[in-house]
Amino acid sequence: MDVGILHPAKVGDNVFVDLGFTPREAKRLLVHADAQIDESIRLKQQLMNEIAEWMKGARVTQAAAAKVLHVTRPRVSDVVNQKVDKFTIDALVCMLGRIGKQVHLSVQ
Repeated sequence: MDVGILHPAKVGDNVFVDLGFTPREAKRLLVHADAQIDESIRLKQQLMNEIAEWMKGARVTQAAAAKVLHVTRPRVSDVVNQKVDKFTIDALVCMLGRIGKQVHLSVQ
């Protein structure tokens, strides 16, 4: 069985065109999807900043923070270095809960 990618999309291509949407609708959908991705990245950065600020304020090492956060030391490094693609919002919220921070969600 061939499981290779038969039609890889090039960077900059619009997947919505490939799905059969009209060019106008595909452009609208892509703009909307990109905005949602940007918002998710901003939220993750904000949550990561809170964890990094806690570390500074508490003067804890990455190794000590890892124990409190229930993750490995390299994962703490990823947080400090803002590697947003390696975390879900849920994982970051859980880490914040472990350090006594409350996260409030607002839907608008």
